[in-house]
Amino acid sequence: MKEPFSNLLQKAWIDVHDPQVVWQIAVLLSCFVLAWAAGRALRLGSVEADGIWKFGVGGLRRILFPVVALIPLTLGISLLKHWIEVDLLRLFVPLLVSLLLVRLFFYLLRHVFARGSIVRTFERAIAVLVWGALVLHVSGLLPEVIDYLDDIAFHFGTQEFTLWLVLQGVFWAVITLLTALWLSGTIEARLMRAESLHSSLRVVFSRLATALLVLLALLLVLPLLGIDLTALSLFGGAIGVGLGFGLQKIASNYVSGFIILLDRSIRIGDLITVDNFYGEVKSITTRYVVVRALDGREAIIPNELLIATTVLNHSYSNRQIRLGLDLQIAYRSDLQRAMQLMEEAARKHARVLADPPATAFVLRFADSGIDLQLGVWIDDPENGTLSIRSELYLDIWRAFQEAGIEIPYPQQEVRILPNASGTPG
Repeated sequence: MKEPFSNLLQKAWIDVHDPQVVWQIAVLLSCFVLAWAAGRALRLGSVEADGIWKFGVGGLRRILFPVVALIPLTLGISLLKHWIEVDLLRLFVPLLVSLLLVRLFFYLLRHVFARGSIVRTFERAIAVLVWGALVLHVSGLLPEVIDYLDDIAFHFGTQEFTLWLVLQGVFWAVITLLTALWLSGTIEARLMRAESLHSSLRVVFSRLATALLVLLALLLVLPLLGIDLTALSLFGGAIGVGLGFGLQKIASNYVSGFIILLDRSIRIGDLITVDNFYGEVKSITTRYVVVRALDGREAIIPNELLIATTVLNHSYSNRQIRLGLDLQIAYRSDLQRAMQLMEEAARKHARVLADPPATAFVLRFADSGIDLQLGVWIDDPENGTLSIRSELYLDIWRAFQEAGIEIPYPQQEVRILPNASGTPG
């Protein structure tokens, strides 16, 4: 019959005072050196893989050290137990198994939750806490620690709490919230793959699912702390007043965000002008919208501003926009030929639409020449307008050079007239 782990720590301490413990230490060091050498030799971190193979290689890299260390450790225990006590070696078996399970568990969590989530941020701290709890359990010290924490009590109103009860509540709160976030992530992934739903509706449903699951998690955790949910009704009015005054702007932004997502007045990819900022909508959240200008600048615009002010949506019902290119030709140039060349240059450009067609107009007869405008239509304004304007102007200039059409510069004609008596002044 196997000896319970609760006695291992005490017996391992006795082994430490035995001169023959050097054999056990030698076996431990050999196991750790072998595990380290195996990791260096395999170099799993440099292995290139995709898909499920990448997931498998990453998992093997995480558990390689404890697995390789456990194999010679168990063999060493089997061989040495016939001659000496091996309680120190036996103590490291559950410790390495706990390390293996913790690493495997958190490796799975890294793939469940998105990059940058709170789980991945505090992964190392959470892993240390979980492994420490397992160490206390296998060493038999956990009951004593629990009794000590249970003796530390404090009062909150009429209710009495112990430190152990609070830690239990925090533990279950973390587990419940992680489960809720995992479920919301799964629902969001499925919604984002639903081609029949509009992108805005997918975002709305995913946000609602996350909020409802987190609320449900909190309602499940509070009774575990011994908190009566009916008592929270006393604070409902105070919280409502606080939201109405102190958090009015934040609440307004969240409500505005759901309105924008539901009515689809602004969508991802739209080109909008708001508060004198022009750009493409890159992200819509429940609190703000990210607009990226064509020069790379990004503006974070609160949703309330989009609801309360006028927003110019350049691609709300149609992504086609008109560009007007103004230029001037001399009076002695062929006007009809100039307008024809302008339209031909526009028709040759790849970004100019054939329907509506490019058209040249006479704007006015100015002081130095005839003002013309070439109107063209494009359907990819997110690629910018400066490049197409420059290319069209260059093409028109080359065509004018070949046809002998002059682009004038401002000039004035000064005439000196004789005085009334006919004598020069």
